[in-house]
Amino acid sequence: MINMVENFDDEEIEETPVETFDVNYSCLRCGTIVSNTELSRLPEIKCICGFRVFTKVRPPVVKTVKAI
Repeated sequence: MINMVENFDDEEIEETPVETFDVNYSCLRCGTIVSNTELSRLPEIKCICGFRVFTKVRPPVVKTVKAI
């Protein structure tokens, strides 16, 4: 009979850290700021006021690019 069990003890599995980005969204109607992790926990994407339209909150830093 052939032994079908493979031995994985010899191989090293390398784990890489997963980067998570915390993106904030704001409700278009009431302006409530909600994070991406809070929205993913809910069964449907909806604000506490009942509105379903969100906009991504941008950082307050303004980038300036020099013209050539």
